Amino acid sequence: MSSALGPAVLFCPADRPERFATALARADTVIFDLEDAVSPAAKVVARGALIDAHVDPARVIVRVNPLGTPEFDADLATLSQTDFRAIMLAKASSPKRIARIDPRFSVIALCETAAGVVAADKIARLDNVIALMWGAEDLVASLGGTASRDARGRYRDIARHARARVLLAAGAAGKASIDAVHLDLADDSGLRREAEDAAASGFTASACIHPSQVPTIRAAYRPDQATLAWARAVLTAAEGERGVFAFEGRMVDEPILRHARSVLARA
Repeated sequence: MSSALGPAVLFCPADRPERFATALARADTVIFDLEDAVSPAAKVVARGALIDAHVDPARVIVRVNPLGTPEFDADLATLSQTDFRAIMLAKASSPKRIARIDPRFSVIALCETAAGVVAADKIARLDNVIALMWGAEDLVASLGGTASRDARGRYRDIARHARARVLLAAGAAGKASIDAVHLDLADDSGLRREAEDAAASGFTASACIHPSQVPTIRAAYRPDQATLAWARAVLTAAEGERGVFAFEGRMVDEPILRHARSVLARA
């Protein structure tokens, strides 16, 4: 799943099966949501929709309810009757409990509480965890705060810290990472700025809540022609060099070559 995770990962309420095909046609990966996007009264209907869904399970993640709730148990019982095997665990926080999840399922741990962010490094090292994602709104709520962003629409320091900590935990464990959603659908420039930063920082993908956000995310993760040309040229130049060398007036060593390889991988 992680190799084909993004770059645009779209949430879709699991109780809206009429949207499933469209979501999969528009995004790279789709998260069928059994948690916050579905009201308590509609969760049974949502689970039934997943049983009846005829979609490619390799491109689907199912966000399940938090561990320790009856809803989580019902979610996994339902998914056991399907071919869906990638789950996103809402409010992930306990490495010991996550490690005991049914081994048939691969876990994307959603670190969206203070406890989850603090435990992100331990969670990332679990064998059944294939990726981490962070979430801003639940995180701030878990701290007793009221807003993850300031009046300019930029993340507050606590959210930026959590974002970096989750990315570092995933990277240190060699796991994929998903950036949080941008909730303001009218703010395309803000979405583009955050997606470009996510790509440059090393996130595997960015999550989104509407199909209209997919093209912006894809464009942000796609290197421009000048950057691609530089990456190809510097890697070609490195073939005839040993160790550090100069290229276009800049010293090049292995970290720079890794940057270039990442550029080609995103292309």
